[in-house]
Amino acid sequence: MRLKARVVQLDRGFPLVRTEDGAQFRCKHATALVKGKKHRAVIGDEVMVETDEAADIAQILEILPRRCSLVRKDPAERSLPQTLAANFDVVVVAHPLFELNIRRLERELVLAHETGARVVVALTKADLAQDEAQLRDTTELVRAIATNDDTVLVVSEFDAPSVEALRACIPAGCTAVLIGRSGVGKSSLVNLLAGSEVQQTTAVRETDGKGRHTTVNRSMVAVRDGGWVVDMPGVRGLGLWNADAGIAAAFPDIDRAAMECRFRDCKHGAEPGCAVREAVEAGRIPPQRLESYLRLTEENEQQKQRNEEASRIRSRGGRRKR
Repeated sequence: MRLKARVVQLDRGFPLVRTEDGAQFRCKHATALVKGKKHRAVIGDEVMVETDEAADIAQILEILPRRCSLVRKDPAERSLPQTLAANFDVVVVAHPLFELNIRRLERELVLAHETGARVVVALTKADLAQDEAQLRDTTELVRAIATNDDTVLVVSEFDAPSVEALRACIPAGCTAVLIGRSGVGKSSLVNLLAGSEVQQTTAVRETDGKGRHTTVNRSMVAVRDGGWVVDMPGVRGLGLWNADAGIAAAFPDIDRAAMECRFRDCKHGAEPGCAVREAVEAGRIPPQRLESYLRLTEENEQQKQRNEEASRIRSRGGRRKR
């Protein structure tokens, strides 16, 4: 029997899928999917599966087209992408308020915006802020970094209204992907959103408020009175992969200014008539923000060059085999 289903959990075993009527079962991939190009389903994928009462496990026959996906450079391969999740509506970037890492946050925002989904920044562990001044200043700084369309929330497990504000961003029928490095409190956020202990958490060290990573799989969890949230394992490496759109969306102020540059291919360095440099000198764009933009743009261009080189090598290799 062929059925349409959605991948709701990925772990060390076979993918767990849920059908439209709520049935759940484990699946293996059909040989045609994994042979050669190794096309495997990710969390959130809609798939066609085949069940057989005589078989111990169902089979994924087809992965349906993805309406959006979260992609990074594969940490193990210099010129291959790695898709982490698919078919979602919101990306929640969890970042600890008490130890803001601007460069990490800017990178996370680029990857989040590249998906085309709505972006929410959840400043976690607000209760660990040194004082009200740090809480206020950090929040204002993040709101200045985020775009006008992004939602920035300060969230604490000891502040119920802040949790409700985040829950409201994931209404019924909506799927959110929760990203952030290890120790930012993602599993605790999932438990708060679900209204029960669905993810294991570890104690936070009193010295620095950090905890070790506890989530080892990717699972889709029901939000109380809402939609679904995918808790991703802590992602350390966030290599960019063809992130032109994400960079433009995460740095709209620089992207707008660049449209006024004298030369279309302006690198915003020493070129005459650079509107971006003029905006920096006039104080409209912080110099640190331009530095981040240039660094991420250069990384993205270098990655695209590696991709093109790898593609040429594979192409030449293919011709030799023929």
